[in-house]
Amino acid sequence: MARAKEKPKTFQSPRGAHDILPEDQRLWDKVRDSLRAISNFYGFERIDTPHFEDTELFYVGVGRATDIVSKQLYSFKTRGGDMLTLRPEGTAPIARAYVEHGMAAWPQPVKLYYLGSFFRHESPQRGRFREFRQWGLELLGDEGAAADAQIIQVFYIFLREWGLGDSAVEVNSIGCSLCRPSYRSQLVQYYRSRVRGLCRDCKERFRENPLRLLDCAQEKCVMVKKSAPQILDKLCDPCRAHFKALLEFLEESAVPYVLNPRLVRGLDYYTRTVFETFIEDQSKPAVVDAASGSEDKGKAEPAEAAKKLAIVSGGRYDNLIELVGGRPTPAVGGAMGLERLISIIKKREAKIPLTARPKVFLAQLGELAKKKSFGLMEELRKAGITAAESLGRDSIRSQLKIADRRGAEYTLIVGQKEALDQMVIIREMLSGTQEAIPQSKLIETLKRKLRK
Repeated sequence: MARAKEKPKTFQSPRGAHDILPEDQRLWDKVRDSLRAISNFYGFERIDTPHFEDTELFYVGVGRATDIVSKQLYSFKTRGGDMLTLRPEGTAPIARAYVEHGMAAWPQPVKLYYLGSFFRHESPQRGRFREFRQWGLELLGDEGAAADAQIIQVFYIFLREWGLGDSAVEVNSIGCSLCRPSYRSQLVQYYRSRVRGLCRDCKERFRENPLRLLDCAQEKCVMVKKSAPQILDKLCDPCRAHFKALLEFLEESAVPYVLNPRLVRGLDYYTRTVFETFIEDQSKPAVVDAASGSEDKGKAEPAEAAKKLAIVSGGRYDNLIELVGGRPTPAVGGAMGLERLISIIKKREAKIPLTARPKVFLAQLGELAKKKSFGLMEELRKAGITAAESLGRDSIRSQLKIADRRGAEYTLIVGQKEALDQMVIIREMLSGTQEAIPQSKLIETLKRKLRK
């Protein structure tokens, strides 16, 4: 008797991964083009790091007690005996590249962006992927609050231009190595008599990473943390001043924000500023991780969180470069989950924004002028006049050198006097001639000059 022909085995994409089909590629391409354009507009340069790194990088950089490292790494041993890990996030690899390639000797700050895949071993569910894609911005070598504000602002502007203007930023400061230890001790003391009533994950966090107790959304844990001490009350003077300046920059740039004293983020390298950007979502009652599009296991979201969908997250990481072998270097960054973004764009049939290339450079001198520059950049964008800037610089001469290097036709100069008088100096880079004009006539004047 002839044997029955075996049915060929069928295959599907690996669990937790997904295909991007041709019908979706057009939208993905437009999103990527838009991401590249806005990154370049604000002076961020592209970097690609390997998809896998030395496992120890994430132990040291991200933290052994974090959920990412303790539960979600894809690690493997090579034939040569090395332990490697598929990258679960982008900041630690950027820090490693900064040190390895001597970027500390480059003109500071170094502004980098990346687009690529990342990997976390999670339980696949709706909105959760084991391979996910991110757009990330990293600004290294600037300790000023303006750097934090720019990272937050660029993400917000991108979302707004894609028709997601209802996005809002939640911000907090988790202090530094000087003020956080005393807060941590106070937090541990508060939870010590309450730990038995916490969820299983929070009992582990209490031992390993107490700040993450504030990140849990289990109903019983939410009730406990409502009365927990707030870190904003314990900030040292430099951290308090930094956070105050950040809020002033956000207000100046019209970025809607909400103070969230319970926001901590789940990675050990964060210092001072942490933030998440949310948009409303009626289709799914859960807060989803901003970068990976994933939810924490077992989270039962409270009713007030049901309409919030996290799409961007990030913060300041002033100690990370030193942890991976470099000199102490202030830095700040953030990442956006692209699967989450694409899904929302498709649901909302969001518009596709126009892209543009820089034509002018915006130079500033002094804190007031720096704050005014945020508004000027937006006026230029709305008028279709693209610009570059270097808010971390305080020297007009160094900013003019950058403007010349980037090939700007005109440089707009705003000092303390100009900011107070609502004036702007327009400098023609080729001839060096300058003229001061009222800020109200800036757009009209630039359009006329650029037409020539």
